[in-house]
Amino acid sequence: VHLIPVNPVREDGLNPKSRKRIMPDVLTEPPAIDPVYEARVYCNIPSIAERSMEGHAPHYFKLVSVQVLIRHGDRYPLYAIPKTKRPDIDCMLVPSRKPSHPQLEAFIKHMSKGSAAQMDGSLSSLPHFPSHSLCEMGELTQTGVVQHLRNGQLLREIYINKHKLLPADWAAKQLYLESTGKSRTLQSALALLYTFLPDFDWKKINMRHQWSTIFCSGSCDCPMRNHYLEEEQRRQYSLRVKNNDLEKIYVDMARIVGIPTRQLRASNPIDSLLCYFCHNVSFPCTKAGCINMEHFKVIKRHQLKDERERQEKKLYFLYALLATHPLLNQTVNRLQRIAEGKKEEVFVLYSAHDVTLSPVLSALGITEARFPRFAARLVFELWQDGKRPKEHFIRILYNGADVTFQTSFCKDHYKRSSKPMCPLEKFVNFVRRDMFLIFNSTSYNDACHRRAL
Repeated sequence: VHLIPVNPVREDGLNPKSRKRIMPDVLTEPPAIDPVYEARVYCNIPSIAERSMEGHAPHYFKLVSVQVLIRHGDRYPLYAIPKTKRPDIDCMLVPSRKPSHPQLEAFIKHMSKGSAAQMDGSLSSLPHFPSHSLCEMGELTQTGVVQHLRNGQLLREIYINKHKLLPADWAAKQLYLESTGKSRTLQSALALLYTFLPDFDWKKINMRHQWSTIFCSGSCDCPMRNHYLEEEQRRQYSLRVKNNDLEKIYVDMARIVGIPTRQLRASNPIDSLLCYFCHNVSFPCTKAGCINMEHFKVIKRHQLKDERERQEKKLYFLYALLATHPLLNQTVNRLQRIAEGKKEEVFVLYSAHDVTLSPVLSALGITEARFPRFAARLVFELWQDGKRPKEHFIRILYNGADVTFQTSFCKDHYKRSSKPMCPLEKFVNFVRRDMFLIFNSTSYNDACHRRAL
């Protein structure tokens, strides 16, 4: 089951309503979400330079640590629509082909020399960049590489050039790098690091392998997390079978392709159709007809409806709290040690998936965030108050937007504080204690093994 996270929000910040009215109130009723616009946002095709709020703080504040969680860049589908020709997309890196990047050619040359890097476990056998003339299933595309070259360049201008987070002669111990065991996540991390680091030195790259997509490491035993995920998947299924428009579309698409409707649904056609859409390739045709934009819109519209209902039912939120606690706890522990003056990694990169990023956004209470687009980035900044050096604050940014005061643990602080940040202890208390209150528990282990009242 493909979990579709987090309520979308329009550019003007208004939450869309779930029902159309015949006579909308011009002043209060935002227009229905445009599924094609939402799909374009998801594709994240590199075009104009991005503006971001990373690195913004009063002049007397000092940036002491940055932790970044990314979703891999644009990829080839993980599923194929049966009995159709796969989308014809070239995964060879060709600097003269759009979208490109000024450093793409140098990146390709550098990636060919990566034998000196320390790659944990199965990562050592993965290629450092995509290189198939017809993409393999799930393979990072040139668009995906360029998206993260751009991410790295943007973060470098802010954190290296402006805030001097890393010196020119940085050491391996100043970085903590972790990726899941997929080529698309490893390659995305390397693309970002290539344009981010003051000098990309393979001998200083030590990439750890994370086997779990939710980065739970050694704390993955959590029966209640699995329970809430199963309940959420039942909710998704129930919403889908009630949607007559969606059912008609699946029946029609199955007729075109010449397979049973159930088989088409199981092939998760939206994953494949998004690839056609993002790469501007015509949807597949057979002798019985063509899959078209109307099919795509109905499926995408259902996804958006599903996101809204998911917000209301809270099952995914309960899953998210338990799924993300190990990763957030690791983040909090590291930030605390740095705040205490211990020599820790000042730059952290986790290279992950939509199913990693979505529950983190949900657990933090950032309900207005969009479903993680390709190459989405979530950044935790740790700042020291220059006037009171013992005081530390965090900022949280999602795709360059400051979402610190959208978090459940810092919403109220914003009303009372003149500082544009959240005290670190509020984040610490949330992760160590408040995450478990809804489960009537005091610890992760207890919440994982006790049914909520």
